Amino acid sequence: MTLLFVANLLAATPLNLDTMVAPKELENVSVTKLSSDKHASQFLIYIKKEVPLHIHKHHTEIIYVVSGSGNMTLGDKEFEIKQGDTLRIGENTPHGVVVTSQQPLKVLSIQAPEFKGLDRHLVDKSGGNQ
Repeated sequence: MTLLFVANLLAATPLNLDTMVAPKELENVSVTKLSSDKHASQFLIYIKKEVPLHIHKHHTEIIYVVSGSGNMTLGDKEFEIKQGDTLRIGENTPHGVVVTSQQPLKVLSIQAPEFKGLDRHLVDKSGGNQ
């Protein structure tokens, strides 16, 4: 059972990611902010099809795969990710994923410092910004 402790505004309370489900009308990606402060942001992300190759110029991202599987591109490497896997994505590292499971890929994403949604830059397959 995945049990993570996520701080809310009043106190730290447990949040069981296994009980959270994807939106019924999921087209491709759904992002739910779990917590955020100046040091880091935590998101629960559902991916039905793919996340295009992109970079974060000023953020490090840590991914934990809660369920599902996919083919991950990280820098110049490609590999499968599945339930229980975790990986660290450094600043300016191109990354993206194509879902291979029948159900959506469900990941916990932790970004540091605080992520406000502006530091996402698409890149083409050769690594250049679009």
